[in-house]
Amino acid sequence: MSQHTPLPPSSMKESDSQKHNYGQSNKIPKSNTLSLWQGFKAWFRHNNPLFLPRVLVWVCVIALILSGLWWHKALLLILAILVLGLGLYDRIQTEHSILRNYPISGHIRYLLESFRVDIRLYFIESDSEVVPFSREQRALVYQRSKEQPDTRAFGSLLNLYEEGSEWFVHSLQPLTLKEHDFRIIIGGNDCLQPYSASVFNISAMSFGALSANAIRALNRGAEMGHFYHDTGEGSLSAYHQESQGDIVWEIASGYFGCRDESGHFDPEKFRLKSQLSQVKMIEIKLSQGAKPGLGGQLPAAKV
Repeated sequence: MSQHTPLPPSSMKESDSQKHNYGQSNKIPKSNTLSLWQGFKAWFRHNNPLFLPRVLVWVCVIALILSGLWWHKALLLILAILVLGLGLYDRIQTEHSILRNYPISGHIRYLLESFRVDIRLYFIESDSEVVPFSREQRALVYQRSKEQPDTRAFGSLLNLYEEGSEWFVHSLQPLTLKEHDFRIIIGGNDCLQPYSASVFNISAMSFGALSANAIRALNRGAEMGHFYHDTGEGSLSAYHQESQGDIVWEIASGYFGCRDESGHFDPEKFRLKSQLSQVKMIEIKLSQGAKPGLGGQLPAAKV
């Protein structure tokens, strides 16, 4: 019975490492492979970017010379060379993974994508799809801009019986309204000064976008019509107070109308203006969709 001398621990570790590295001793290290490939790409792109097109041109010229009078064969040969060159370029470029994985045929994807919008616009999209405006809405704008008739007789092409549709119908007998001034009460039981607001008012238009005369005219109209005038985030200016139209004072991230010299919120200015009898409500603007996080801007002369 033979006895085997056990291998020392160091020999066992060496044997394990050899087993894991089996078949990999002749491979070039990955780092060297990457460096060679990156160097070739740098040379190809920066040092000689027209290398491949020039080679293809010279190959085509030589093919024409060798083909002689068989011009149709020469054209086929040139076409084959160009397709082969395109396929080789697709394989070595690193900008588009689709072309690298599917040389030549990958270009079909970009070709179809190039006129996808036109196909949908002219053949698939209906006249009433709203993304963001329907074809009928765009046609209406075009007709009115050209001063053309924009009305169509004999009803509508829309399905007015689907959910969400609204329309006016004639009443079989007249209705008597108790009052013509439609108003709602803003402020619950705990509100010390509830406000009776009209359902038609002047929405927020900032002083930064309007002139002084525009502000005067809007507030005068609010006084005559007994509805409120929203100041927008451009502050409660002196022009808002020349008439006595009801005011909704809007305060946004710019604190216009209640800010100190450094642009921070001034509680004292806010207290004084909020106690004006003309200010019926205060609107706090928490966010803004068009300029998120920035708020509106007011010309320095109007601050």
